Amino acid sequence: MTRRAMVPVLAAGLATLLAFVIDSWVWTHLNNPSVYEHDWARLLRVTGSLFLWAPLALAIGLELHSRRAPAAAGAWRLLAGPLVAGAGAEALKLLVRRERPGLHEGAYVFRSFTERPFDTHDIGFPSSHATVAFAGAAVLARLYPRAGAVGYGLAFGCAATRVLAQAHFTSDVVAGGIAGWAIGTWIGRGWKTQ
Repeated sequence: MTRRAMVPVLAAGLATLLAFVIDSWVWTHLNNPSVYEHDWARLLRVTGSLFLWAPLALAIGLELHSRRAPAAAGAWRLLAGPLVAGAGAEALKLLVRRERPGLHEGAYVFRSFTERPFDTHDIGFPSSHATVAFAGAAVLARLYPRAGAVGYGLAFGCAATRVLAQAHFTSDVVAGGIAGWAIGTWIGRGWKTQ
């Protein structure tokens, strides 16, 4: 591994370790189970869904295609990034099998491999919403660098609402965000716009 690649890997490892350390405190002290009663929070949650990224990819692709822009075909990466990241998060859930914190009053509980072996319902690690949101933000930042700050702001907001709603531990969203960013960056790599 190159020295340049080691920096983000070490930063990701430290962020994940810190998230595990603070999981219990955040669960106890930073919560708002009714957060999704607010429109702004529902908007942030949708950032972690293909219901946002699919129409956005379609709109950008159609606009670039109508201009005959050379990057028109690349706009579909805006769908591919969140799609691949979401599928990856679901696969990781089947391997790690840590259940959502709300099911066990904030305790770590891992589901047995013999219990619903291919069902990710009620499994929280990593957060699929955070993974999808950060993958979309990473690809968006490659397509339109100045729009990246908006994409990442929405992704951070999505992750925060998942924790506030007590649907996820902090470590669920940190691991998901890192995985999503890595996948989105990989899929968006080499992207050239006009």
